[in-house]
Amino acid sequence: MKRITQIIGTLLLLMGSVYGQQEKGIIGTDNWLDNWTDFQPKNGDYGEPNQILTGNITKDMRLSKKDVYLLMGNVFVTDSVTLTIEPGTVIIGDFESKASLTIGKGAKIMAEGLETDPIVFTSNRSVKKAGDWGGLIILGDAPTNKFGNGSVASLYANLDPSAYAFTNFGGGNTTGSSGVLKYVRVEYAGKKMRGGFNFDGILLAGVGSGTTIENVMVSYCAGDSFEVIGGSVNIAKAVSYRSNSNDFKFNYGAQSQLNNSLAIRSPYTTSSKKARALHVSSYDKKEEVDFTKSGTSLIAKNLTLLNSSEDLSSHIKLGLIKEAVFVGESASLDMNKSVISGFNPAVILDDKIIINQENLEKIKFVDMYFNNCNGNIFKEYNSNNEDLENWYGNRSFYNVYAKSQNSETFIDMKNSRRPDFRLRINKIIAANNKD
Repeated sequence: MKRITQIIGTLLLLMGSVYGQQEKGIIGTDNWLDNWTDFQPKNGDYGEPNQILTGNITKDMRLSKKDVYLLMGNVFVTDSVTLTIEPGTVIIGDFESKASLTIGKGAKIMAEGLETDPIVFTSNRSVKKAGDWGGLIILGDAPTNKFGNGSVASLYANLDPSAYAFTNFGGGNTTGSSGVLKYVRVEYAGKKMRGGFNFDGILLAGVGSGTTIENVMVSYCAGDSFEVIGGSVNIAKAVSYRSNSNDFKFNYGAQSQLNNSLAIRSPYTTSSKKARALHVSSYDKKEEVDFTKSGTSLIAKNLTLLNSSEDLSSHIKLGLIKEAVFVGESASLDMNKSVISGFNPAVILDDKIIINQENLEKIKFVDMYFNNCNGNIFKEYNSNNEDLENWYGNRSFYNVYAKSQNSETFIDMKNSRRPDFRLRINKIIAANNKD
């Protein structure tokens, strides 16, 4: 009887272990990338535009699937106006006029696509490239840690003075809603503007927690795929594919969550600037922020951050692969049940951060899977990471370290039409058994 009890106990333990490991990285009983994502957007044929969007949208408007829209110049959806976009609608950003779409403070976008009928923003060039058009900007009235409120006016070239009011963001409404983005793709955005700025694929500035950002893919962006400035917006099931800059950037006092999301970097598309899969900071310039206000705080759960390099050592020597995660001074990150695979190294902490218990308790890496990285967690400009290895390597954090090729780590990343970036469970168990 005792023997049977032991066997049953062992089986239950193994079953629990398998189930537990399924929780690392992006998760789902089914592959939630199916149907609505597109990892080969250059092959897309969306037809010729038959409607034009330009100037200011000053009354409620509905975009229909039966039409294809050409977005020209800087288009602003003004205060109290709602722009509704039907599932399957295509909006094509004009290259020549540096097209962009801005949802102003107090306005809303209701872009609710379907898994089988996503909404698409893309380029009008015959040969599409990153940075062909501007991008999508959503401005809300939630707090930031800046002095006063913020403005994105510097992004726009030749902006009419009458439009400056539509570029402001920030306020005190943490739960405000700027609408919904669901089953949406943004392709080839990130146009370079004056002053060396790039538009982002999607910029969320001062956006409140009442806004829904879910099942959204940004691909081939010359700027950041997703940038969050302040606010309290949460993001789930987001995909960043082959961004030239950061995949996910949270800054200026953002109080956000990023859940069940994927970033796929390529050594051939990263810009010469420091570009990361995840960048968490509280400021770019200290003089812009009020340090009596909360710094950036991000809870990041079930992320998969991977570099698609098939020759990691060679690409590292060429300087084509950098760190996956950067954490800046005065920012906090709680990252758990996530996968970081194929970076140099996995994590860099700002050199201004003093390495002590108080600061490290604000930067958590728990139940992680660090795979095939050239080092794990370092302080910037410091090659000695013994203190950090001892801290995060403690068994109480349940972190796992392995050296497997990406093709062996993920279920089916080679499938160009229906890739699956969930983990192969047996690989993780094998890595655990080595401890």
